[in-house]
Amino acid sequence: VSTSTVSRALSNSPELSEQTRQRILEICRREGYRVNALARSLICNKTNVIGLIVPEVTNPFYAELSLGIETHARSLGYNVILCNGQNDTKVTEELFGFLISHQVDGIILASSQHDAGTMIQKLAPRLPAVLLGTPALVSGDEVNSVCIDNLAGGRLAAEHLLELGHRDIVYLGNRPNSLTHQLRLRGFTEMMEKAGIGCALSRKLFANGCSATAIFASTDSMALGVLQAADEYGISIPEDISLLGFDNIIYSALPKIELSTIDQRKQLLAEATVDLLTRIIDSDAQDEFTHRMIRPTLVSRSSCRAQKK
Repeated sequence: VSTSTVSRALSNSPELSEQTRQRILEICRREGYRVNALARSLICNKTNVIGLIVPEVTNPFYAELSLGIETHARSLGYNVILCNGQNDTKVTEELFGFLISHQVDGIILASSQHDAGTMIQKLAPRLPAVLLGTPALVSGDEVNSVCIDNLAGGRLAAEHLLELGHRDIVYLGNRPNSLTHQLRLRGFTEMMEKAGIGCALSRKLFANGCSATAIFASTDSMALGVLQAADEYGISIPEDISLLGFDNIIYSALPKIELSTIDQRKQLLAEATVDLLTRIIDSDAQDEFTHRMIRPTLVSRSSCRAQKK
């Protein structure tokens, strides 16, 4: 058969009979033939590959989020190149160059840094891109973004602990250079202030003695560190102190952990981000910006309990 017939068979063209297609595909399997994706992309001007840059692949939250993004992207016919930014601006900038040079159709940057939107505008001004994790609507950057409503998440955490009767609460893990964490803290403190109660931040909580009855950790990973420190100091959770996390990573539901947490709804985040990026790729709408914010939910487990009166 002709080269064009083989091409139609490999692209599932309706112009070809099923009998001819199967005969050609069988020969391809037998001979170990693979499509030259690079050559095809040069002709079609599309690679069906998107780049994903996360701050740290070892972080359980980003590991789960990356899996959700890859799974959903694959269902839409896209492959994902996963890159580790190592929480380093220079490394992240180099990765932008790497992905652009490999002609990805679009880029997802997962970041909570203040300058993440500016980085996209600077490094990929003409490439479809979505900022995941930082609300561009709040920062004022002209980029597409998908994020959790961290302000609402902080308020939800405060409401839950207040309803359990806690009044002396520590917020642990503030990051001044992270807009995500600033919103999380702001939502928490606003709700505490409405109740007429202050909160404190202490990294050496147990070593210096702790009068608080509850801890709100800014991430589940931070909360797991609190669990370890509490065990070392003979402090029982939740009998001596209640603990609430943020993220709902897979480890938080383990039997000996049972961490109450604010769920970032990672699967919904992943799907919304991929859907937005692929829509931009297909429409090539570079002058309009979409900002999607998803409300988190509370997952109540056994690490929090009502305060004794």
